[in-house]
Amino acid sequence: MTRSGPDDAFEAAARALGATRIAGVDEVGRGPLAGPVTAAAVVLDPARIPAGLADSKALSARRRQELSDLIFQTAEVSIAHASVEEIDALNILQASLLAMQRAVAGLVRAPDHLLIDGNRLPKILPCPAQAIVKGDARVLSIAAASIVAKVARDAIMVDLAQQHPPYGWDRNAGYPTRQHLQALLDFGVTPAHRRSFAPVHNILYQDKSITP
Repeated sequence: MTRSGPDDAFEAAARALGATRIAGVDEVGRGPLAGPVTAAAVVLDPARIPAGLADSKALSARRRQELSDLIFQTAEVSIAHASVEEIDALNILQASLLAMQRAVAGLVRAPDHLLIDGNRLPKILPCPAQAIVKGDARVLSIAAASIVAKVARDAIMVDLAQQHPPYGWDRNAGYPTRQHLQALLDFGVTPAHRRSFAPVHNILYQDKSITP
């Protein structure tokens, strides 16, 4: 049978075990060379789930914005980030987990069950949690989290693009497109770049040589 999109099977299983506040959690921005990594935690209202929730990567920017607005109107949402400095200090995996941990902690009321995209869980969580691979395409609450996180991070990158126009962040969100890589060569590294990522690191140190 072909999967048509995310459903509420994981939420229903958690409710059957007594959970009443189930949050889906996802992050965006692990691959870019610039900007923060952003996470969201979303507690959907089972009676007011917006139609059309899907993995944010499968939606147009306009549709993501429309759904993000609906999610904020009908659900409880928390968005959090890990900074470029934290990414460089911790590594991108640990920074992503930190952003997810912060998003969960930012919910107005603590959840009693978490559904988290991926195969790793943050270390500090307030309740039982499940890691679900490809959860943004399988689980409604994680899909909702992926949408609001993507919209929030894209807005940050549009703002950063105004400060650093050559890199095209309003269009590439900091990912290593041809334009972005060429701008790195032509204009150098900005404070918004992740220095631990190879293309940025290589440019920073390309003129340095080791002498005996």
